[in-house]
Amino acid sequence: MVVSVPLVAILGVVVYVAWRYMGLRVWQAVLCLLFGFLLAATTAAPSIQSALTAVVRWLSGSHP
Repeated sequence: MVVSVPLVAILGVVVYVAWRYMGLRVWQAVLCLLFGFLLAATTAAPSIQSALTAVVRWLSGSHP
């Protein structure tokens, strides 16, 4: 699974706009957190973690 930097940036902007201008409520944030928690318990979790680790290493400039 590959996560591109522009995709993460766009998602960050969408979340910020939802919080700032669309009135993101606490229950919606909790629902997103629960979704992330349950997603971490699936078989997709290692792939997601590897992708995020690769992105962070790429952004920080450290290569293995």
